[in-house]
Amino acid sequence: MLEPGAPSARVLPPATRGAFGPALADPALALLLTVLTLTPLARQGEAWPGLVLAALSVVPVAVRQRAPVLTALVVLAALAAHQLVVGAFPGSGLGIVVAMFTVATLRSRLTAAAVFAAAVAVVALGGLTSSDAAIGWFDVAQSACVIAGAWVLGESTRRWARRTEDLAAQSARAVAGERRRIARELHDVVGHHLAAVSLHSGVAGYVLDDDPASARTAIATVETTTREALGEMRRLLAVLRADDDPDDDYQPQPGLAALPALVERTRATGLSVTLRADGAFGDLTAGQELCAYRVVQESLTNVLKHAGTGVSVDVVVERSGDELSVRVSDDGPAAAVPAPGHGLRGMRERAALYGGTLTAGPAAGRGFVVELRLPVRGER
Repeated sequence: MLEPGAPSARVLPPATRGAFGPALADPALALLLTVLTLTPLARQGEAWPGLVLAALSVVPVAVRQRAPVLTALVVLAALAAHQLVVGAFPGSGLGIVVAMFTVATLRSRLTAAAVFAAAVAVVALGGLTSSDAAIGWFDVAQSACVIAGAWVLGESTRRWARRTEDLAAQSARAVAGERRRIARELHDVVGHHLAAVSLHSGVAGYVLDDDPASARTAIATVETTTREALGEMRRLLAVLRADDDPDDDYQPQPGLAALPALVERTRATGLSVTLRADGAFGDLTAGQELCAYRVVQESLTNVLKHAGTGVSVDVVVERSGDELSVRVSDDGPAAAVPAPGHGLRGMRERAALYGGTLTAGPAAGRGFVVELRLPVRGER
């Protein structure tokens, strides 16, 4: 019977289902259990049939992870045969404890319950063959409790492994989401600033000989724009660093307060941009302000790319009740409509992230209109 004081086998919990521990761990465990089981029987002078059956009650542990149910069945068959042939339970029943734990860890609850029932039936066989019925059935109950404990421990290990897998999957999804967010940020920053740099450098080259003052102004704007772009990229890429430097002085992400500066930089490219802001914006979150800023930035960039200079753009930011609306419209030619791409898709993703909507399309007659609507209720 299973003895309370018998040596216990140390079983490594699974890191992933179906494989835990080095390849030689299970054979080594089987060897240890074989020695612990056969040594006392050999000293008692048990005949070789009993020794073979006792060995079969622990040796299958070597393949328990590859065939857990088969391992349990072979162990139980050997234990039952040993009790019928010899009339005693071999060793302390370590093999069935390990097999029960493995089945509960790697197989379904129904399969584990079936193996547990078969194990209780096998140990009950010892109670029927015992000369002292009271002691025999007490040992059966004790053995059943130990096997049930192995079942519970295996079930807990299986749940822990599943929980670990779920957490790893959640972490992977969070990392993927953060990468997409960084990609959108880089697209907005690089797209806007490079469009401005391209226009200013083109203007500088065009008027370099005839109007050196205007050329110098354009080159100075290029310098300022590139410095701002590098600063924003530096802040974004800092999140990818494993060892953040606490001495680094990073500026916060831009919000509505940065729109006037954005408009001024865009005006320097030759666009006629007007900005109007109505309402109270003090209770907006940093994420909502960043979303509104990026929509305006991407919209102005699209105007520069597709309509060029000499176009008038109206930017209207309004807070009405529990809704923030941002509208960017231009009077560019009908042919200057941006094709669907990463910019528009990124703006829609930003809006959806905060429960809002974004519409973009040609205006009646001329131009293009981008409109963002964000709910701000409960965001205090």
